Amino acid sequence: WRGELLKEDKRWQFGTPPAGNANFAWVQHFIYHLAPTGLAGFVLANGSMSSNQSGEGEIRKAIIEADLVDCMVSLPGQLFYSTQIPVCLWFLTRNKSNGRFRKRTGETLFIDARRMGRMADRVHAELTDEETRQIVGAYHSWRGDAGSPAFKDIPGFARSATLDDIRYHRYALVPGRYVGFAESPTTSWSRDYLEREVAELKSRLNQVADASHAAMAILTEVLDG
Repeated sequence: WRGELLKEDKRWQFGTPPAGNANFAWVQHFIYHLAPTGLAGFVLANGSMSSNQSGEGEIRKAIIEADLVDCMVSLPGQLFYSTQIPVCLWFLTRNKSNGRFRKRTGETLFIDARRMGRMADRVHAELTDEETRQIVGAYHSWRGDAGSPAFKDIPGFARSATLDDIRYHRYALVPGRYVGFAESPTTSWSRDYLEREVAELKSRLNQVADASHAAMAILTEVLDG
């Protein structure tokens, strides 16, 4: 994204994003253009929630300490035709006590929707209408939308966390670290979810194997040379 040409950009109020990854360039671009009572929502790769490489962790920490993160949602993998990687939703707000919704100062909602969805075909998953309503409903209830029921934490799915909770987790925004486990005595795993998890594990193993083979080839060449 040619970040080396934008090192002094005025949008980088929370830190200069690394030239090799535009995640926090996008995040800060949205923040910069937020209205005083604005709310922004966007999709990013899961790495944006926990990466500490090239200063990204410090940028995320500064954004969190500014109390701009309203809600984080982790989604299942294979939702897009262009990529199979799992993604997350970021919701940012300029002011959590602006009167549009209930006062949420110092709070962030975490929703873990990784186990949702069904396989529409061999490589593409879809969220059902009911699952979409469940995610949207949790967020609307939490922020206090008119007509929405009162929010309650749902173990394994949604939890309202404080800034101190996030500090405890070293500013990682991964919902799975906050929502805990479902109260059911036996965890229910859908076949679609398990198939996606197996596919992701196979992909990671293949990547590790490829990297190992490449490293061995380089090592052999060096030793033989």
